Amino acid sequence: MTGRHLQTLIAVALAAIWGFGIYFEHSRGGLRFLDRIDSATIDIRTLARGKRVPPDLVTIVAIDDDIVKLRGLYPLPRTDLARIVEAIARLEPKVIAVDLLLVDNGAADADEALAKSLSVRPAVIAAAAIFPEATQSISSEQDEGPLARLPAAERFLLPLKRFADHASIGVVNVATDQAGTPRSVPMLFRTADRVELSFPLRVAALAVGREPTIEPDRLTLGQRSVSTDLDHTLPITFYGPRRTIRTVSAASVLAGEISADDIRNRIVVVGATVSGGSDFFSSPFDRLMPGVEVISTAITHLLAGDGPLRDRSVRIADGIVAVLFPAILVGLLAWRRSAVGLILAAVVGLNWAAGNFLAFSSGIVMSAAVPVAAAAVPVVLFASLQLWSGRRQAQYFAARNELLEQFQAPAIQNWLARDPNFLAEPVRQNAAIVFVDLSGFTSLSEALGPDRTRDLLKEFHAIVDREAIACGGMITSFQGDGAMILFGLPAPATDDAARAAQCAVNLCNSVGLWLVSLRLTTPSNLGFKVGGHFGLIVASRLGGRSYQHITATGDTVNVASRLMEVAASHGAELAVSDELLRASGRDCALFKSGDLVGPEETRIRGRSGSLVIWLWRSTSGNRDQPA
Repeated sequence: MTGRHLQTLIAVALAAIWGFGIYFEHSRGGLRFLDRIDSATIDIRTLARGKRVPPDLVTIVAIDDDIVKLRGLYPLPRTDLARIVEAIARLEPKVIAVDLLLVDNGAADADEALAKSLSVRPAVIAAAAIFPEATQSISSEQDEGPLARLPAAERFLLPLKRFADHASIGVVNVATDQAGTPRSVPMLFRTADRVELSFPLRVAALAVGREPTIEPDRLTLGQRSVSTDLDHTLPITFYGPRRTIRTVSAASVLAGEISADDIRNRIVVVGATVSGGSDFFSSPFDRLMPGVEVISTAITHLLAGDGPLRDRSVRIADGIVAVLFPAILVGLLAWRRSAVGLILAAVVGLNWAAGNFLAFSSGIVMSAAVPVAAAAVPVVLFASLQLWSGRRQAQYFAARNELLEQFQAPAIQNWLARDPNFLAEPVRQNAAIVFVDLSGFTSLSEALGPDRTRDLLKEFHAIVDREAIACGGMITSFQGDGAMILFGLPAPATDDAARAAQCAVNLCNSVGLWLVSLRLTTPSNLGFKVGGHFGLIVASRLGGRSYQHITATGDTVNVASRLMEVAASHGAELAVSDELLRASGRDCALFKSGDLVGPEETRIRGRSGSLVIWLWRSTSGNRDQPA
């Protein structure tokens, strides 16, 4: 395993551990800010899902603005409430559920009428749990038994006994988030000495004619099993805005204008929706949702089994996602440390979001905040480290590249970057070769010493480098006080010979001016000579595995080198072959400046036969070129 793979493995493991820590702390009741985020995302998911048609099981009889306007006061007198219940009972509902607190005594005859009306059909009336604090925490002590997580009320606000004798009792409290939106309804409530069923559960049990069976993460109503959350709460999701559940006005009931189909064999919930009332909550669809509609939603979920699923298995799935999500994202970001990994990480994130929404639309409420919190810190931290490391590497490679530029021509560097196999096999092609060499430098260096000799060589090499780059040539090597310049790599061009001729002329001019400017204190016969030739070469890489350099070999290279001797023997600065002159064309720089003499045949040392050459001398008159 390489060091990079080990670092990636450690990063992935740390991301997974962080994700598990976030999930574990949140499951113990910590990190409450995540609940606020989850509530906001549930609202967004609910709105994106849109309105749903509820199962047609419940009818709400609303004590609304119309009935209040008709009767002229609110709360309604018990006699009016009794008449409403009697009118509903005559149409034979399955259950009458009165979502009103009947805790105060009214007129004796009115109370008696209401009690009598409640006894006609199966009925449930509301009670309320009174908590010592505005918010109620859930105990997590395991030694308190299976009821430890129930909401612990200080006392119950129960209806009057005369009403309770004729109807069942259910607690109407709901559980809201920090924004006041109901997210679930507790199915059980407890005080120090008793446990009460919730209002929706009592209504549903009465409708199916069976007492509920309560288990740690579910309850059973007759043949239906309904999943609950860990604290015996029923998660709810709203079908739509207010009045999505069938709703009729109590004024219509009193006027006899209600259809029997709205009541018969249905659950009828009587509750207040009057403007200015206190029993309102916010919802994703409405700023003010009547509490009776929240209760009716819970009743429908219990009977239809279409409520959102948020049980132990879903929470375990949240934990698995919280561990895997950051680990996968960090692993993808580390994969090749390229844009591919970043794109794949984005794809995974989008797929998770889409999967989360599809699960919600299917009734499974998975957390959105916990996986994001689990992934955010590892991903941001790892990305920051990657960015920092990338900058360090960029600086390192920039420094290396700057250093390598001093040893290899930029054009060759760029070509090798595009084609690492460039000249892996030798290539035969035409090219122009220019050699330049200082004469008399060896004897001068003995007199100057190593430091001054090195300074002179650096100045000379700088001149050669400048002129070679200006003409598009590549210096294949500096050979002490000389250099070889190649024109034709990385690819041959039609003007290689012309640029080589121009470079040779520029070298003669620049080196000559430099020699005049030296003003050496030690007597010397320092001069220079230049040779140039055009013809077939073999371009290749030479060297072993640890070091290679790009160069040219062949007769053309040897002739160009020997032409420097020819120039010196004839007292010229430059000797070029007739092949180079012809390949350069009529616009060759040799014709435009200096004295060009030739053609003439000459012998080349180490080569049979003669060669047609041309000799060139500068006409500037600013230096004395030794022979």
